[in-house]
Amino acid sequence: QLQLVESGGGLVQPGGSLRLSCAASGNEADFYSIGWFRQAPGKEREGVSCVSASGSNTVYADSVTGRFTISRNAKNTVTLQMSSLKAEDTAVYYCAADRFCSLTGWDIMNYWGNGTLVTVSS
Repeated sequence: QLQLVESGGGLVQPGGSLRLSCAASGNEADFYSIGWFRQAPGKEREGVSCVSASGSNTVYADSVTGRFTISRNAKNTVTLQMSSLKAEDTAVYYCAADRFCSLTGWDIMNYWGNGTLVTVSS
């Protein structure tokens, strides 16, 4: 079993920055890839970024490349640093974990956090 707890959401102005954290715990947390996914009102859930179990491999959606950075520490806390935020980044952000993480395969991720709301608005 794996438990995921997100934190760090909130209200930010366009162009601002925000950092999300996902604390993963459980016996096998070291072996799971972790990803960030988001769902805006009325839209499908989409992949934002994934990091491998080792932390050495990352992938980003085109819409966030160059603006978001994902990282993972030895305690299996995954951070999503978001910069140059836009109104279209407004969504509930979820972290999810599984043996493999794919930006287009959110529906096969087995473990999910409860989500944290990010609102980008002036």
